[in-house]
Amino acid sequence: MSSLVRAASLTNYNEVARASGLDPVRMLLDAGLSPGVLREPDLMIPVERVGQLLQASATLSGNESFGLCMAESRLLSNLGAVGLLIRDQATLRDSLDMLMRYQSLLNGALSMAIEECGELVIIREAVIAGRAHQPTRQRVELALGVMVQLIRQLLKTDWQPRRVCFEHPAPRDTSTHQRFFGSCVEFDYDFNCIICAKDDLDARNPSADPAMVRYAQQLLDASAMSQQATMLEDVRRTILLLLPSGRCGIEQVAEHLGVVCRTVQRRLAEQGQSFSSIVNDIRKELSTRHVIESDRPLTEVATLLGFSAPSAFSRWYHTQFGCSAKESRAARGAVRRQTAPAPARRA
Repeated sequence: MSSLVRAASLTNYNEVARASGLDPVRMLLDAGLSPGVLREPDLMIPVERVGQLLQASATLSGNESFGLCMAESRLLSNLGAVGLLIRDQATLRDSLDMLMRYQSLLNGALSMAIEECGELVIIREAVIAGRAHQPTRQRVELALGVMVQLIRQLLKTDWQPRRVCFEHPAPRDTSTHQRFFGSCVEFDYDFNCIICAKDDLDARNPSADPAMVRYAQQLLDASAMSQQATMLEDVRRTILLLLPSGRCGIEQVAEHLGVVCRTVQRRLAEQGQSFSSIVNDIRKELSTRHVIESDRPLTEVATLLGFSAPSAFSRWYHTQFGCSAKESRAARGAVRRQTAPAPARRA
């Protein structure tokens, strides 16, 4: 089973890709990701595909700091409910403890640990390379960059770590690293980490809100306890993303979610659902929107609903609604003419 990561991990990908001279849609498709994932931050997607996307983007653009550039605009809100929870903790130490506790809800291939060495604290982060054994430079730099951005939001915007260390070699141009982290960056280190003062972790958060912490924690605990419901919603969102491609079988959806088909079938069955019924329901919802509420050509509607040919769409539509899509359009036009206001008479 592939590790999963929230699609929010790709926040700002579109902007950085374009600034680097890339076509983000083409890059996403080449990595096996639908461009629609950028609009679904809570969708869980295979981390290996994210790694493939970042690595290919850095290679093709020549921007060795691609992942770090994506981190520059990160906000606590990009972490969803986890961001809400850590924002209102009493200290940075408490915030990091909560982040480690719920890390699996954000990224199943990222691990984090905190070590204290006298007056210094080492925040270690490691990423799992995965079965494809892809280079991890971009994912590591994105992860450490996001961590520094989060700490700056929790403490102060000009906060600087004592040191930021990377296992991988230095890029040819370190100007982005110097701008982002300051002059404390080291490469070819034993592990990936951020080193800061112990006092930073214990500084009090004057805007901490215990009531908000309880609320956010209830949301997260409920999320962790309802994986079946989450699977149902993930399947629905993934079907919506893949349907127009014409490749929206249960095999493709399971692969997109990083699980095997039987896992999808079992989880859906636990909710009294089947994959085919979900696809059919979504098609009915979309057909109402596109046939009745829009003027899209019906051949285009057939493609958007994932049918290989307009004739297949026509047969399906008649089975579902008892008439053809053209007849539905005609009936809609008749209703519009009947309800249209009469033209004003000239005096």
